[in-house]
Amino acid sequence: MPGIDLSGSVALVTGASRGIGAVIARRLAEAGVKVGVNYLSSPESAEEVVSSIISAGGEALLVEGDVAQEEPAKSTVQQVVSRWGRIDILVNNAGINRDRLLLRMNTDDWDQVIQVNLRGAFLCTRFVMPHLIKQRSGRVVNISSVVGISGNPGQANYAAAKAGLIGFTKSVAREVASRNVTVNALAPGYITTGMVEKLSEAAREKILSRIPMGRFGVAEDVSEAVVFLCSKGASYITGEVLTIDGGMIA
Repeated sequence: MPGIDLSGSVALVTGASRGIGAVIARRLAEAGVKVGVNYLSSPESAEEVVSSIISAGGEALLVEGDVAQEEPAKSTVQQVVSRWGRIDILVNNAGINRDRLLLRMNTDDWDQVIQVNLRGAFLCTRFVMPHLIKQRSGRVVNISSVVGISGNPGQANYAAAKAGLIGFTKSVAREVASRNVTVNALAPGYITTGMVEKLSEAAREKILSRIPMGRFGVAEDVSEAVVFLCSKGASYITGEVLTIDGGMIA
């Protein structure tokens, strides 16, 4: 969507050092957004994202912080607001997976996934929301997953977190709609990232057989949807979940 212009807006993208988050950060910058690039464990990759944005003529800020913890999440938001004086867009993308069958899943596997994928989105949204409500405008986009809708063997923790994110999206959307703040979720299917690339050829073929479009998605499929949901054209869309899965769960 090259025609969408979001110039003047400020965004925070969590988990933006690599994968889908990095592509979202770069795409928002292409649309004219000043971007806070949050990361936790990949400083070199995050610095590369920031450098690429600045080299292309955009503005970006490197923001380290574990968004699953209250004080770092609060500081992450404050750093962005301190730099640019406002915040307009929050993309809750930070996430991890600890895949195991339920009978082999330990408490740490469960807790860590819930903390990062769900609690992190709650904390960042809570700290960003006062700014959006005060200026009576803003966009929150939560990166969920089709797994949160359909479930998946070996991912009970991940599916629970992503399903929780959908419920969170719909509830908060109702709370803030009167303040011209929209809250939506994207539910990607199998997107070509490190996790998909590690699959065996047999596993890839099995998955592809379930996707009507016959291909895996790419991170740009997700980033373009983010840009649309942050645009004026999506100003009357809130509380929605957009699946980006090539028709897999249609």
